[in-house]
Amino acid sequence: MDTPLETSRLLLRPFTAADAEQLIALHNDAEVMRYLNGGKPVPRERILGETLPRFVRGDFLAAVEKASGGFVGWFHLRPPEGGPADELELGYRLHRAAWGKGYATEGSLALIDHAFGELGARRVFAQTMAVNLGSRRVMEKCGMRFVRTFFEDWPDPIEGAEQGEVEYELLPEHRHPATS
Repeated sequence: MDTPLETSRLLLRPFTAADAEQLIALHNDAEVMRYLNGGKPVPRERILGETLPRFVRGDFLAAVEKASGGFVGWFHLRPPEGGPADELELGYRLHRAAWGKGYATEGSLALIDHAFGELGARRVFAQTMAVNLGSRRVMEKCGMRFVRTFFEDWPDPIEGAEQGEVEYELLPEHRHPATS
């Protein structure tokens, strides 16, 4: 996505090289990464050499709080690898300081509106670990519905993996008036 999206409190804009230090801090917070890699630190070299270039090229948006100009995290909206172009995966990762303030829901709703309005998506979906109740609540607040629980074969499973992953979706006809 090349153009920024705005919500009442957030600016969702394309990533730049200037976001490197904030991305490093986000991806090295053990609590932020708890349901992604068990809270292990992500090497700086990997973030600078792989993650940031992919974010700059791809469908990842830096989330900036409009009032302070502070980086609060990121969002993405993209077709899954090898998947249909009109089925878009929603994802987000926010600094702990931004948790509980409604930013994940606010940014997600803006991207859902963009997906169905400008991009003509027929489905938006999101996935997380079954034990990640915070992320599941965000999906539900956005009007997404539980679709399935599934199990991945992880080479290095983290705590909670035995309960599986969950998928939620939203179809245009199921959008709540507050999300459209």
